[in-house]
Amino acid sequence: MPKKNGSKSLDLALQGGGSHGAFTWGVLDRLLEEEDIEIKAISGTSAGAMNAAVLVDGYVHGDRAGAKAALEKFWRTVSEKATLFSPSFGANLDQMMPGWGMQQMQHWASMMTQMFSPYELNPLNINPLREVLSEVLDCSRVNSCSTIRLFITATHVASGQARVFTCEDITHDVLLASACIPLLFHAVSIEGEDYWDGGYMGNPSIWPLIYHTDAQDVLLVQINPVLRRETPTNAAEIMSRLNEITFNASLISELRAIQFVKKLIHQGRLRDDEYKNMRMHHLAMPSIEAGLNASSKTRGDYAFFSVLRDLGRGCAEDWIKRHKKDLGVRSTMQVEKFFLTPQPASS
Repeated sequence: MPKKNGSKSLDLALQGGGSHGAFTWGVLDRLLEEEDIEIKAISGTSAGAMNAAVLVDGYVHGDRAGAKAALEKFWRTVSEKATLFSPSFGANLDQMMPGWGMQQMQHWASMMTQMFSPYELNPLNINPLREVLSEVLDCSRVNSCSTIRLFITATHVASGQARVFTCEDITHDVLLASACIPLLFHAVSIEGEDYWDGGYMGNPSIWPLIYHTDAQDVLLVQINPVLRRETPTNAAEIMSRLNEITFNASLISELRAIQFVKKLIHQGRLRDDEYKNMRMHHLAMPSIEAGLNASSKTRGDYAFFSVLRDLGRGCAEDWIKRHKKDLGVRSTMQVEKFFLTPQPASS
């Protein structure tokens, strides 16, 4: 977005999380209404990558209003393919007994994926997201964008390393690779190399925003909770918590590095003209308070998406009121809370 007089530059870091990415849609929808906030770059993974690419496509086509319309079209199109994303009987059970239907479907699917690979269960490599992207995303517009930089992360299967794709690299395959859960879909081949979900190595990757953009303010939109007070005791809940820990691990490592550099700059041991003193901001989906569980990440009905969108808009509204004035001034994210480990009770 071209910088206007008095505007505030902001980079975005968008986590993945399946259908919960509709929360991020709401956050973006509200941020786009702030004319004096200029989104300079977006790093996204999985659902975050989808939101990021769709936003850029819409922005190139029709500025802020175009970006808002493109995001709505994407999520509405996903909902229209709901039977491909979430079996209807599971969704119906969920309406009658909230959480039960989709949890049972997730448990059944988990057992199947433990016994059979996607190459056996899905030999034709059918991926509903490919059809969605072909309908709503014009990659040529994304490739041509020079006002918002994109950084999309996928995991290179052979090396286990993250690969970050930029605007000129974006294809439907790149986005599918960023969202490729290896127990559900075939690895996505790009330039002869296979890729899996980017969340394993960068959910999202923040380092491209450090090295390849001028903005010092980064807003992290987090979907996967770091902290859960209750210890899971059934198989589905245990697997869900393991996934949350796995998909937050790389993010926590990057935040540790950022905090360490900021500390050294503050102590005068590093020069801030040689090292980027990041101003980090944070907006998290209140999944526990909203009664959301991991099984709901597979829901595909528009009513559910709308609830999450409105939740995202509300959280963004609150963040704007409290912290917009801090952009360009100071960090508002308490990075340390990501590293806190509960201490044993005193005897």
